[in-house]
Amino acid sequence: MKSFKDYLLLFLKGIGMGSADVVPGVSGGTIALITGVYGQLLDSINSFDLTALQLLRKMKFKKLWQHINGSFLLPLLGGIIVSIVTLAKVISHLLASNPIEIWSFFFGLIIISSISVLKEIKEWNYKVVGSCVLGIVIAYVITTITPATTPNQLWFVFISGAIAICAMILPGISGSFILLILGKYAYIVKSLNELNIAVVLVFVTGCITGLLSFSRAISWSLKKFHNYAIALLAGFMLGSLNKIWPWKKAIRFDWVDGKQIPTFEKNILPTEYFTETGQQPLIIHAILFMALGFLLVIIIEKLALLIKEPTDKNTAS
Repeated sequence: MKSFKDYLLLFLKGIGMGSADVVPGVSGGTIALITGVYGQLLDSINSFDLTALQLLRKMKFKKLWQHINGSFLLPLLGGIIVSIVTLAKVISHLLASNPIEIWSFFFGLIIISSISVLKEIKEWNYKVVGSCVLGIVIAYVITTITPATTPNQLWFVFISGAIAICAMILPGISGSFILLILGKYAYIVKSLNELNIAVVLVFVTGCITGLLSFSRAISWSLKKFHNYAIALLAGFMLGSLNKIWPWKKAIRFDWVDGKQIPTFEKNILPTEYFTETGQQPLIIHAILFMALGFLLVIIIEKLALLIKEPTDKNTAS
């Protein structure tokens, strides 16, 4: 039986995941991994199986709730939804008004998080190092792909949903950014705002299909090849730093919801930033916000240890 504190903590973790998921370039999976709920989240998603359907058909709701780990999923999903509806708008505004500070914060957050994830590897060898390098290369290449022009037919909307949700649960790879690459970010945002039911339903169906199938593959990999899978995930996070680099110059724009937003950017050095954009590079601000990202992860880890230790003692007694 979880306490109110446990539910509140899960809700806050959901807030963090939701905020990250709506920002192209940052992954909710990264936040899940940082906050220690990634494995439990995958297991809970995987519990939506034939047994769950049978329990639902027999109207055994209590057993169904326990089977799908509802007491874990409800506060986490609640936090994600609340965040997407409310806090995400604040983050989007801050990204537009203070891009260097916010990207620097994410940059620091992901560097220290990657180090924390790498600490989970129990045994290092050249294959583990190779997995990490492979993850870095894959994430880096994905973040350099130019957004494509793709069809708006429902079959492609379904595929886009399935692929984007897979990326969304992978640490280091942003589902929103995958939609941008597939040329469907603006179209999906517009469909949501205009309540285009057909497009939204097909997109959600694609998301559910991708989520239920891909999460099983990740869970299996984590259990069967723990060290390699963790190294690959950490590599994804490190490779995604290319997308989160604070100093960028927009070289392509698209219309989203009546606004022109940059959809493809090039990284530049802080020393070139003023010349290229006419704006101050704010290097001291960037360093301070990176440090804040570092500090946040360290505090979360310390809090997680403080919460875990009393639980372990109670279990032992």
